[in-house]
Amino acid sequence: MAAIGIDYGTSNSEVVYFDGQQHHFIKLDPAMQEANKIRSSVFIYYEHELPRPPIPMIEAKVAQIKRVISEQIDKAKDSYYEAQDPREQNIYNEKIADLRAEFHNLPELQRRAIELLLKDMTVQDLSLQQLAETGKFAFGEEGFKRYLKTPEKGRLIYSPKNFLGASLVAGQQQAFIGIIAKQLAFFRESAETQLQQTVDTAVIGRPVRFHGTRGQEGNNQAIDIMQKAAKKAGFSHVEFLEEPIAAAYKIEQTLDKPTNTLVVDIGGGTTDICCIRLSPDKQGNMDRQQDVLSVTGTRLGGMECDKNLIVKSIAPTMGLGQLMFNGLPVPPTYYSDMCAVDNIPKLDHFFSDDYGLEIAQSRCMLKDPKLILRLQTVQEEKLSARLVNSSRLAKELLSSKNEITLPLHYIEADYEVDINLDDLNRSMLSWLRRVKSLVTECLQNSNEPPEMLFITGGMSLSPIVKKELQEVMLPDLPLLEGDAFNSVCEGLALQAYKFAK
Repeated sequence: MAAIGIDYGTSNSEVVYFDGQQHHFIKLDPAMQEANKIRSSVFIYYEHELPRPPIPMIEAKVAQIKRVISEQIDKAKDSYYEAQDPREQNIYNEKIADLRAEFHNLPELQRRAIELLLKDMTVQDLSLQQLAETGKFAFGEEGFKRYLKTPEKGRLIYSPKNFLGASLVAGQQQAFIGIIAKQLAFFRESAETQLQQTVDTAVIGRPVRFHGTRGQEGNNQAIDIMQKAAKKAGFSHVEFLEEPIAAAYKIEQTLDKPTNTLVVDIGGGTTDICCIRLSPDKQGNMDRQQDVLSVTGTRLGGMECDKNLIVKSIAPTMGLGQLMFNGLPVPPTYYSDMCAVDNIPKLDHFFSDDYGLEIAQSRCMLKDPKLILRLQTVQEEKLSARLVNSSRLAKELLSSKNEITLPLHYIEADYEVDINLDDLNRSMLSWLRRVKSLVTECLQNSNEPPEMLFITGGMSLSPIVKKELQEVMLPDLPLLEGDAFNSVCEGLALQAYKFAK
């Protein structure tokens, strides 16, 4: 029996096994250069026909058909009473009888309702729970490529992790249990195939605070969903470890003396920070909570930067800021709603016909409607996730370049946006202030000052982030070099090994 560490991230996920001597990275996505990394997004799709419509939808359509039949019965009755000829009355009498029989034939009414619904139904009409229960799943690059090729065939859940602490309506919790169970089962089966042994235990990384606005209640909900999903995925034993603490366990292996370390973990959806006592003498200890001096975190990750960059640098080329004939600007909420890939209700609303009509009406009130046509294309063709992904790529490219030209040809032929490093800096200003405030909070809550700084997570590779934290905010703290992407999962694997012993 083997135990693995799972870094279930907002943007990417990773699985690592530690055998007591070295770490083994499980290959999850052969389509990526680093096969041990896989997109956390999931594309749920249908190759052919959509499934039977949900019962509430069928019942609503049956009620609609019944109303039409009732109206036909009333008209036939009026015609019966107006008819003078007994033969004509008999015709209407028979028609009334047939309509009444039709009205009470529930199986036939349901068959007709399903037929009518399937004729006009799209994937967006299905509840998330039905989608999770009946659709096919595609992970990683395969799933994202399927989404790019045929977005109308399914639904891309850009970051399942970001929904776990949110307010979820009836059925959505079960849907996310099912979605994440599929992912965790895929991770477990990949590990078993490559390790050639049964995997029954996992230590899964968790943020200090899950993405959401519900505080501890949201955190409890997120852990409950993950526990149920892990059990459904075939794990018999699951533990959770806060991600910055897991990263600390990994870097502890490089230390030669006790060192208080400030760990700043900035991922795709959350920022988590801890100040912790580390020592090479404590590596084998199972419980290290007494060594945690301070820990804090919030729903503040790299995806926020991706969305900010769209609003600041891309949205103005899509009509943001234009004035309509009434002197009012195009509603800025169009553009924030367009980016809401981590908010299912808001994104569903943005993709609705009513929302499309509202944008079309705003377009008619513009002297030059060309720009807002690009927004309308994103809305009609459901390109939000693709646009956010393009913004992420732009952000990453600007880590090594001063200026880029971002092609958005999937929105409009020859549509390109020039973005430079100053644009990125401006889009990150408010975000960085909040990150630095979180670091300050962690330092103030610690009874002992840190002696070392370790920055990890995808956003730690950003020169802007490193400069602000290392040079501007904490210039007196030596920077401990380490792996920005793998340290969390390697630390989780170390903890998993302790459980397996």
